[in-house]
Formats: sequence, C-alpha cells, structure tokens
Amino acid sequence: MAELGKGVTAGKLAINVQKRLSRAQEKVLQKLGKADETRDAAFEEMVANFNKQMTEGTKLQKDLKAYLTAVKTLHDASRRLQDCLAEMYEPDWFGKEEMDTLAEDTDTLWLDYHQNITDKSLVCMDTYLSQFPDIKARIAKRDRKMVDFDSARHHFSSLQKGKKKDEAKIAKAEEELGRAQKIFEELNVELQDELPVLWDSRVGVYVNTFQSLAGHQEKFHRDMSKLSQNLNDIMTKLEEQRQLKKGGDIATTGDGAKSDEANHSDSACSAPKRPGPPPGRPPPRLTPSPDQRQQHADMFDDEASPPDTHTESTSTTTQQCESWSGVNLMDWDVEVLQPVTGPAPQSSATSSSDGELPPGFLYKVKAIHDYAATDGDELELKNGDVVLVVAFDNPDEQDDGWLMGLKESQWLKEKNISAKGVFPENFTQKI
Repeated sequence: MAELGKGVTAGKLAINVQKRLSRAQEKVLQKLGKADETRDAAFEEMVANFNKQMTEGTKLQKDLKAYLTAVKTLHDASRRLQDCLAEMYEPDWFGKEEMDTLAEDTDTLWLDYHQNITDKSLVCMDTYLSQFPDIKARIAKRDRKMVDFDSARHHFSSLQKGKKKDEAKIAKAEEELGRAQKIFEELNVELQDELPVLWDSRVGVYVNTFQSLAGHQEKFHRDMSKLSQNLNDIMTKLEEQRQLKKGGDIATTGDGAKSDEANHSDSACSAPKRPGPPPGRPPPRLTPSPDQRQQHADMFDDEASPPDTHTESTSTTTQQCESWSGVNLMDWDVEVLQPVTGPAPQSSATSSSDGELPPGFLYKVKAIHDYAATDGDELELKNGDVVLVVAFDNPDEQDDGWLMGLKESQWLKEKNISAKGVFPENFTQKI
C-alpha cells in the first residue's frame, strides 16, 4: 500500500474520510429529527465553564504581560533619568559617591522587581493555562466519538428493524456499536472527573498570582521609598552647601554694602525723628529761627509769628501789637495772621471765617514723598496728598520738624477731626 506521507497511508486516509462523511450525515439526520442525539446537560455546563475559565485566564495572562512590559519601560526611563543626573552631578558637589551608589541600587531594585513578577506571577499563569489546550482537544474528540456512537446506534437499530435481516451485518453493527460506546464513555468519564477539578482550581491560581504580585509590589515600593528619601537628603545637603558658599561670598562684600547703606540713610528723603519714642524715626529737623519768622512776616506771605507761650487770645493780641509798634494794624488782613508751626490754637476769627476748615487750621501742604506711618499717632502720606495743617492740642507735645494735620480729601468727606496725625515737615511742601 502506497504511503502518502509520514505515518499516513491511503487506507487510513480513506477511513478518516469515511468517518467524516458518516459524522456529517448523522448530524444532518439529527437536525432533521430523523435520528436520536445523545445529550448530557451536566457535561454541557462543564464545557461552558471550561470555555469561560480559559477566556478569563488568557485575558489575565495577556494583562500580566502588558504590566511587565510597562514595568520594563518604566525601568528604562528611570535608568536614563539616573544616568542624566549622574552626568550632570559635578565631582565637587556633596554626595557624588552616594549619588552613584544610589543609581546602581535603583537599577538593581527595578531588575529584581521585574524578575520576581515574571517568576512568581507570570510563570504561574503560564503553567495554569498550559493544561487548557489538551483538555480542549479531548473535549472535541469526545464530541466526535459521541457522533460516532450515535451513528453506530442508529445503524444497528435500522438493521434490526429491516424486513430482510442479515445476521452477519447485524452482528458486525452490534460490534461497532459496542466499540464506539466504549471509546465515548471512557472519554466522557475522564472529562467529567477533570473539568470540575479544573474549574475549582481557578480560585487558588488567582489568589497565588495576586498575592505574589502584591507582595513584590509592597517590597519594591518600600525599598524605592528608602532610596527616594536618600536622594532627597542628598539634594537637601547640596542646597545647604550652596547656601553656605553663597553666604561666604556675601560676607566678603559685607563692609562695602554696610557703608552704602549708611550713606543712603542720610539722604534728604529721610523723615525727622521726634525726641523720645517711638524709636526708629530719622534724626529731627531744626525748627525755623525767629529771624526767619520775622522775615516771613515782613514778606506778607499770609503767615504770622506764633506766640511763645500758650495764653489766652487777649494776651496774644497785646504781645503782637507791642512787637509790631509803629505799624498800622488797620492795613493788615487779620485773617491771614496765622502761625507757621506755632503750637497755639487758631484764632477764633480764622476758624469762624470758613466753616469748611477744621478747628485750629493753619495752612495747607502737599506731600512730595511717600511716607509710611511707623506709629499709631502718625499720618501716612502718598505723593500728591493735600494735608490741612492744624495746631497741636498741647504745644509741649510738638517735636521739631513734625506737623499735625489731616488729609483734605478725608476731611471734606467725613468732617472727622480725629483722623489727624503727625507727619514729617520735610516730606511736604507748602501750597
């Protein structure tokens, strides 16, 4: 007999073709309802569970491989980042050797993590799924043998029911039926024993796989956290090194900077200091001399010399008349006889002549510099503010170079004399 291939002869090929034709014919008859079909509902449920189990296991294996690929990708990215830092890290910086050791430990940790997941989780899933192809092939073979058994049973039954009975054919059909039944039952029994055990084993496989994965993840992240803390400590000490070096550079130029600050503190924009508290104000200005006051009065610039003592208005008028003997006071405008910085209160004629001015009003000034108040009794100024200067309630409280007043905008809006405060005279210009 001629051979068609390795282990395959023409006779075997003919037998296989004949079996396929018989099975196809039997299935057609079963679908048409002309032949009985062996059905096993319990076994069909086992097969459905097997297919579901194989699908889930295959998906889990695929996702585990994808996870390992992501771990390897992250490992490569981490290694490139560590290499970049090592290249940039200069030899004289703090912790150069520690940084190199840290990079090696990080790389080793990634390698161990990848290998542990491969050995303990992925290999476990591979072993678990390796049994499915064989069982799947046996289930398919069992289905074919069941069709052969149904076909032999149907053939034997048709011979028995025939009008002309051929005992030889009946005997041969009965022998073939027994052989087909034996093969089918052997496969059926084996699968009925194995499939439930395989179905129950999935729980243990999932537990071992994910317990191992979780354990290796926990160990990896714990060790990685320590390495990250070491990296943070190195960076912190490197920053401290930089600050110390920067502080040393600043110390070499400290004397020159202090000298510049001292010169700057004596500029004309510094505020005069009042004697006594509050501390921190600039040195006091000198008050105008009596000769300057006399000069202002001769120029008739709407100002008058203040009285030297705090007396009643009648005494003040008598002293002024004595100091200006020989001058016709009828030619003077009484309303403009106002003190420049005198502590005495405004005369009643001035305060009553204009109801829009605050009590004790003297004159107006305009801020030419910003001034930030440093005490609760001071008036904060912005460049361009117009201030209404008023007399001090107690002349003894007035310090040299300081005036009492309130902002014109605030007075016109609120008419509140309590908003007044002291401010340096050299920050303003009379208007």
